[in-house]
Amino acid sequence: MCRVLEVERSGFYAWLRQPESNRSIEDKRLLGQIKQFWLESGFAYGYRNITKDMKDDGETCGKNRVHRIMKAAGIRSQRGYKRHPGFKVGLVSHVAPNTLDRQFEVDKPNKVWVTDFTYVRTHEGWLYLTIVLDLFSRQIVGWSMKNNPRSDLVIDALLMAIWRRKPEGRVLIHSDQGVQYTSSDWKKFAKDNNLDLSMSRRGNCHDNAVAESFFSLLKTERIKRKIYKTRNEARSEIFNYIEFNYNPRRRHGNNDGVSPVVFEKQYYEKLSAV
Repeated sequence: MCRVLEVERSGFYAWLRQPESNRSIEDKRLLGQIKQFWLESGFAYGYRNITKDMKDDGETCGKNRVHRIMKAAGIRSQRGYKRHPGFKVGLVSHVAPNTLDRQFEVDKPNKVWVTDFTYVRTHEGWLYLTIVLDLFSRQIVGWSMKNNPRSDLVIDALLMAIWRRKPEGRVLIHSDQGVQYTSSDWKKFAKDNNLDLSMSRRGNCHDNAVAESFFSLLKTERIKRKIYKTRNEARSEIFNYIEFNYNPRRRHGNNDGVSPVVFEKQYYEKLSAV
């Protein structure tokens, strides 16, 4: 080996015996924490969010160092699904106008909610999931999971949101033009509960982009194209993702890098301090 490297044997063994540098030792310690935060995020966080987690935990390392350590260890965020270009046109609903009009930035909670539903594959058949999301903090304030996509699927999610949030004023609720959202039951429920309807243009998913973005996160960070054995297994994992990860812990770029729950807590703390 020494002849191949063209170095003296004594020098080679001295190099082998030299102590590991303090920086290398510290990198190994940090790597353990990085792996922990990465695992806790469901393999979803990149170096920026992991750096924020580490600073919250008392570490002072910068994002460049975290990036270097992650790259060397082969740790990377879970990639999302490919996005398709959005449409700029589409027919306006006869049930409700597109009042929201992609104005996704809201200045207080319980002012605008968006709702949508998706389906999850299981070996027992489809599981249908509806969510209601508050645009202010991006928090999921209502959800429902059922074996069929009838109108009670979306109404139950909205009922949960009303029960949880108890809004004092009128709330704008935005959806697409699916049959569940154009049904007489949906319109009556909205009217009876002081909700103003807004609807995306037909065939234009980007009019409801925030709800679509949540489903993309869910499918990327938890479902990952797998097929659940049972609907109950899917329900359990989706429930845990919403209530124990996304709402209280999942950092959101729209919230200055904090979770939806923390963002709302900061909002109300500022109000009480005025």
